[in-house]
Amino acid sequence: MISGPIDDVSASIITTQLLFLESEAPQKPLYMYINSPGGNVVAGLAIYDTMQYIHPAVHTIATGQAGSMAALLLCGGDVRMALPHAEMLLHQPLGGTTQGMASNIAIQSQELIRQRSVLNELYAKHTGQSIETIEKVMDRNTYMDCPTAMEFGLIDSILEKRELPSSSAAAAPATSSSTSTSQNDNDNKE
Repeated sequence: MISGPIDDVSASIITTQLLFLESEAPQKPLYMYINSPGGNVVAGLAIYDTMQYIHPAVHTIATGQAGSMAALLLCGGDVRMALPHAEMLLHQPLGGTTQGMASNIAIQSQELIRQRSVLNELYAKHTGQSIETIEKVMDRNTYMDCPTAMEFGLIDSILEKRELPSSSAAAAPATSSSTSTSQNDNDNKE
C-alpha cells in the first residue's frame, strides 16, 4: 500500500516490495492500494518505472486520495480502479529554489519544466488524452471524483463491493461500475 507522502524512503520500500513479489510469483498479479497526497517526482518515477519493468500485472486501487504523483501511479497500473469516494488530484510539479545563486535557480527551473513535460507525456500515454488537454488540466489543481476520473481515462472502473470467492473458484469478480476484475484476498497486495 502506498500511504502518506511519496519520498525517497517510501519509494525504496515500494520498489523493493514490487521486485520481491515478482521474484516470488512472476505470473501472479499484484494489487497496489493507494491513499496518498503525492510527493517527490523523482521518487514517484522510481515506483512508476518499477511498475512498468516487472512482469506481473499491477492492479492499482485508489482508496481515498490519489493526489499529484500518486495519481500518476494510479493511472500507470495495468488495471486501474478506485473505491467510490476516492478523489484524484492532478497538477503540475511543485518545487524549486526561491533563494540562492541566479544560475542555480535557473537550473532548478529548467529541471522543473523537464519534469512537467515527462509527467504530461506519461499522463497522455495512460489516459489517451492529448498533450494539450493534459497541459490544460495540469496547469492548476484539478480534482476528479471517480466518474470524472473514469471518463478522463485515469481509471478503468469503480469498485463497489468485492465478492467472496466460492469454494470452487480461486477468485470472484468484483462488482464495478465498468469492467469486472478478478480479485482475491489471497492475492499479493501492495
